Amino acid sequence: MSTPTTTAEPIPAAAPRNATMNSQDQATIGKSLVIKGEVTGSESLYIDGRVEGSINLPGNRVTIGRNGVVNANINAREIVVTGKVRGNLVASDRVDIRNEGSLTGDVIAQRISIEDGAFFKGGIDIRKPGQKANGEDKTATPAETSTAATAGARV
Repeated sequence: MSTPTTTAEPIPAAAPRNATMNSQDQATIGKSLVIKGEVTGSESLYIDGRVEGSINLPGNRVTIGRNGVVNANINAREIVVTGKVRGNLVASDRVDIRNEGSLTGDVIAQRISIEDGAFFKGGIDIRKPGQKANGEDKTATPAETSTAATAGARV
């Protein structure tokens, strides 16, 4: 007597959340779109068109594509510039200016990366989590504050 053998279909492993983004996780402003005003929301944004005004997506990623032209202040968790941006950037995590990117404006972030060939004109303020605008740490003692301010000036 032979027993029938069943072959189970292999179950694909789930990809890590950050490895690939589904189209539903990221909104796109296409090449032919022009937006004037305030852009807000709770998802990541890819801009290949033109945006004028302000972009406020604090917990998400904003990517300015190769064809993107942005004349706006941007507030996001992570900002990647491959196109042209005129405005100030505030990122709770990092700002990336890629080799074809152009940024004219100030940057406030924990980390910044500027590739060879990128254009950048402006100031950089590297802030640790919980650090105030004047360079003082919310939990620092007066002695720690003066050290942090001195170290920040060298950046």
